[in-house]
Parts: sequence; structure tokens; C-alpha cells
Amino acid sequence: MKVAYSSLLHRYERLYERALEEGNAGKARFFALQCAGLLRKLASEELQFSHYYLKLAEDWERKAENVEVDVKKRSNGVERLITSSNVTWEDVGGLKEAKKLLAQAVGMTMAKVPGGFKPWKGVLLFGPPGTGKTLLAKALAGSMKATFIGVKVSDVLSKYFGESSKIASSIYALARQKAPSVVFIDEFDALAMKRSSMEDAGRRLLGTILAEMDGFQDSGGVITLASTNAPWDLDEAMLSRFPLRIYVPLPDEEGAREIFAIHLRGLPLRVTLESLARVAVKKLYSGREIANACTFAVLHMLEEMNPELSDPLKVGSIAGKELTIRPLEAKDFRYAFKRVKSPIKRELLKKYERWAREYGV
Repeated sequence: MKVAYSSLLHRYERLYERALEEGNAGKARFFALQCAGLLRKLASEELQFSHYYLKLAEDWERKAENVEVDVKKRSNGVERLITSSNVTWEDVGGLKEAKKLLAQAVGMTMAKVPGGFKPWKGVLLFGPPGTGKTLLAKALAGSMKATFIGVKVSDVLSKYFGESSKIASSIYALARQKAPSVVFIDEFDALAMKRSSMEDAGRRLLGTILAEMDGFQDSGGVITLASTNAPWDLDEAMLSRFPLRIYVPLPDEEGAREIFAIHLRGLPLRVTLESLARVAVKKLYSGREIANACTFAVLHMLEEMNPELSDPLKVGSIAGKELTIRPLEAKDFRYAFKRVKSPIKRELLKKYERWAREYGV
């Protein structure tokens, strides 16, 4: 194939793919027919390969005929990622500063801002595991009127192996189409590593995400929100796309008290939330460990009041039965605190705090 024709054909192919990702059937059909026309021209000029070029031309003509179906397939795939949530800001204990900064960033994306002011395009939530980064995103989805598209990196890499970068482009095309939008990239740790050690699929996916965020196309009304447990693994190019970096720390006593209140809502207590919060902070509990401690405490109380729960021969008899309860006491939480251990060490916590001071807001 002549070099000039080859270059032009590849260009038309890329434009066809981009049109599909954007959901633009008319543009995709145009470039499919351009490919077909170019191949028919080649068939007339290079007779020894004419049969091969004509077959390729027919393939492109079929693509032009079926372009509506292909656009719908791509659209259906990514539209399933649009998320709804029943979580509200009241369901997130503590984290006042993180909630304020996050709401402010997304609010400016949705609002009409003055003059040439440009809102943040990228927001990074970072901190120890279990501190509420994903919960913050769910609360955002539950409280805003913008389109919320939730993406798990591991799902994209596994379900769409070999096509993850195309899916990423389709996600951002959908976000622009339904703006104002938030694209939430959960499990960003799967891409937050030095790119030299990445698999090819992950490298391509990351490159596409960064290119989409970088503004090669109009990204008005679209903000990217990502979460990571390992912010120090992000390289400089990745960090530059997330200028607003919000630290989501372990809860302080006030935050821990609010989290206990959320998980113990409706249950009678003979212990103060303040005393529970002090223990949780001392033990370096995240919101996840506090939730687990509440579960263990309730189970301890229920087991004491309903001994059949622990008897394999009798447990079947309690189906549909209303369990006997009593107020939760200090002994229930002593039992829980012995069983719930934080994976966070003080050395690691200091590492997060140093990174937050150096790179966070």
C-alpha cells in the first residue's frame, strides 16, 4: 500500500473510532465510507491486490450501514456506569473539610462561573483505606443533580481487556454529552504506580484518561474525581491533572463520635458515644473499623440475649423470630474492640500526613 494512502486510511480509521466513542453516528458513517472509498481507489490502482482491497472496502461499507447499531452498543456499555445513590452527606461522619472542598469543587463545575475563571478538572481523594473516600463519592452522587459516572479501574481492565482505552474515551464522551458530570475513578491504585512497571493495558488506559482530562477536547462541565490509598505512587504527570488533592484522614474524636452515632442509630445505649470515640481514635480506627466494631458489639449483645444464635442445632428455629435485645453496654464494645484491629500503623499515618503537607491542599 502506498505510504500516503496508508497514512490517510489510518487517520480515517481513528476518526471513525472517535466518532463511535462520541456517539456521533453521522460522523462515524462518513469516515467509514471514506475508508471504503480509499480502498476502492487502491483496488483500481494496485490490480495485483485488488481482491484484497475490495474485500476491505466492503467491510467498511457494512460498518457504515450498521453504524447505528455499533453506536448503540458502545453507548449501552458505558451508560450502565451512570450511578445513583441513596447516601447523603448526613451519612458521612466527620470529614467536614473534605466535604466542604469536594462540594465546592463540584458546585463550581455545575454553576455558571464569572469571566474566564476555570473550575478544577481533577480532584484527588487520598488517605488510608477505609476512611470514607468512596462513601464521599456516593454522598456526592446522592445529593447532586449532575450525572455521576462511577468507574472501577479493576473492572475496566478485566471486563474490557484490550479495549479499556476505548471504553475510557466513551465514558468521557458520555460525560460531556450529559454534562454537568462527575467521573469517579475508584480503585485508582490500580493505575497509581510508576508507569514503567505497568501492563500495556493499564498504560493505555491511563494515557487515555490523562489525555481526556488534559483538554484535547472540550471538557466543560466535566470533573474527574479519583481516590487512592497510595498517593506517593502517582508520578508528576498524573499529579498535575489533579491540582485539588484532598486528604481524607482517620477520624478525630468528633468524627468518630458521628460515625458511631450513624451505625448505632435506633439502638438503646448504656455507654456514651464520646467514650467509644476516644477508644477508636486511640486504636487508629478508620470509619470502616468503627462500623465493624459496632457490628461485633451488636452481635455480642444479641448472642447473650438469644443463646440459640450460637447453637447450630437450634439456629434454624429463629427464622422470622423477633430477637430479644437490651441496651448496648461497655462490655459489648470491649468484646468488639478486642476483635477489630486497625491495619494502619503510626509510621504509615505519618507518611500520609507528610504527603498531605507537601502535596495536599
